[in-house]
Amino acid sequence: MMTHREALEVVIPHRRDQVVVTTMGSVAIWSQLSDSPLDFHYLPSSMGQGVALGLGLCLAQGTNSRGVIVFTGDGGLLMNLGCLVTVAQYRVPLYILLIDNGLYEVTGGQPVAGARRTNFAALARAAGIPRVYECRERHEWAIVAEEALHGDGPVFVWLQVQGELGKVTPTAPRPMAEQIARLQQAWR
Repeated sequence: MMTHREALEVVIPHRRDQVVVTTMGSVAIWSQLSDSPLDFHYLPSSMGQGVALGLGLCLAQGTNSRGVIVFTGDGGLLMNLGCLVTVAQYRVPLYILLIDNGLYEVTGGQPVAGARRTNFAALARAAGIPRVYECRERHEWAIVAEEALHGDGPVFVWLQVQGELGKVTPTAPRPMAEQIARLQQAWR
């Protein structure tokens, strides 16, 4: 099974000019891999809103959408599972990358309900997401990443990664106001 970092590293050579929204554990890792003004590190007081934010960014861009990649966790997705049904109603270049580590990793390492038993790919398909991928190993993800991260969306990629205990809740590398200003400037 791949690590969280390996899952994110695979994205780097395939990212074009998409906005990248990171949540929870992905914030700390992605900020080490990329410092683009199109990176938005989202750490709200409630989990589970990253996919909805990504959809909103896609819709705000209109027909000229550059696309949005959202890294969300299994716990966060479960907190707003209905977002998949909402996303499936739109044909937008939204690429949802689920980082499934089976844990609430940065809030104490508690197991996520249904950890390693919930079939997130089946949930995405049942919600109506047209393109769904499943990867447990880095080499599997590397093979499908180019196809998964481009073209018509929405897309759902279930990336099963190793959980790590002892992680702490990350902080964004920049204050929210600065991130918003950078994104607005790069958006133009």
